[in-house]
Amino acid sequence: MYRINKLGLTLEIEDTLLSSIIDIGVQHYPNEFGGFLIGNYSKEQTHLSITDTILPNKYKGTPYLFERDTVGINDKLKQFYEEDPKKYYLGEWHTHPNNLPIPSSTDINAINSIANHPEVSIKNPVMLIIGYNKTKVELGFYVQFKNKLYKYEKN
Repeated sequence: MYRINKLGLTLEIEDTLLSSIIDIGVQHYPNEFGGFLIGNYSKEQTHLSITDTILPNKYKGTPYLFERDTVGINDKLKQFYEEDPKKYYLGEWHTHPNNLPIPSSTDINAINSIANHPEVSIKNPVMLIIGYNKTKVELGFYVQFKNKLYKYEKN
């Protein structure tokens, strides 16, 4: 469980899903890689449950950049929603190979554009950054809330 005490927000993700996301990201070493986060909020909008990921069909990754396309993603999102109307797009994840899970200016610009995009129904997108090297993996969960980026702390 992760939390932001100041905002009263909590986040959970199953260890198996988190391990799978990390494994997928590390397979693209030395390049960055990422995907979309799917799940739901509690009725009170304070507890976030990340349940799934969708990988991009088209992307470009370098050691310091990840650009994904949304081609075909809407169809995959519709499938999740048809199976469970409470599941929807929550945000995105990507790796920082040989680096820390700290948002770059590119990351901050990306999450701002997601939060302000007219076709995105979520106002507080979440970003997971996986920083890793050969011996260590570090996670950074962030949420865009009222035009400010906050980091979740592990409970």
